[in-house]
Amino acid sequence: MAERDNRRGGRRDRDEAPEFADRLVAINRVSKTVKGGKRFGFAALVVVGDQKGRVGFGKGKAKEVPEAIRKATEQAKRKMMRVPLREGRTLHHDINGRHGAGRVVMRTAPQGTGIIAGGPMRAVFEMLGVQDVVAKSNGSQNPYNMIRATLEGLSRQQSPRHVAQRRGKKVSDILPKRDEAPDHGDPQTILAEEA
Repeated sequence: MAERDNRRGGRRDRDEAPEFADRLVAINRVSKTVKGGKRFGFAALVVVGDQKGRVGFGKGKAKEVPEAIRKATEQAKRKMMRVPLREGRTLHHDINGRHGAGRVVMRTAPQGTGIIAGGPMRAVFEMLGVQDVVAKSNGSQNPYNMIRATLEGLSRQQSPRHVAQRRGKKVSDILPKRDEAPDHGDPQTILAEEA
């Protein structure tokens, strides 16, 4: 009996730790005028991700808020995309994204920078698992357009490994070579030589 309880507990633990995290970005009350008055509904915008390089967004409409959120979450899970990340924390290169009037700029950042981005873009980066990024929205402030522009830019993100594979080269050939700093030697030796 105890073994059965443990198995049930294990199953419950698995259900409590979902594979995807979700973030409600916007909720909008919409109304439809009919013969007897107005009918109110709700539109929800949700971003879903596994915080390991996969992200998607969805929108749902319903008469009640929870149902609209559920529909949006299901749609987001169906429309997920994979984005390559550098060291699992930032972007490989700077990119611009566009959708309609929405324009966004996303730049790589050194470790410890954090997510510097506006509301809807921040939700995308958090669900994607990015820890360091600097982003700016220059166009539409509509959350739908901002998220679409962000995902459009992220869809063009390429890792050096992918580029090298496509060109038939090694990764070391693709990446710029870092110039080794000239060895100036021990400071005391230099001072002795000058004296």
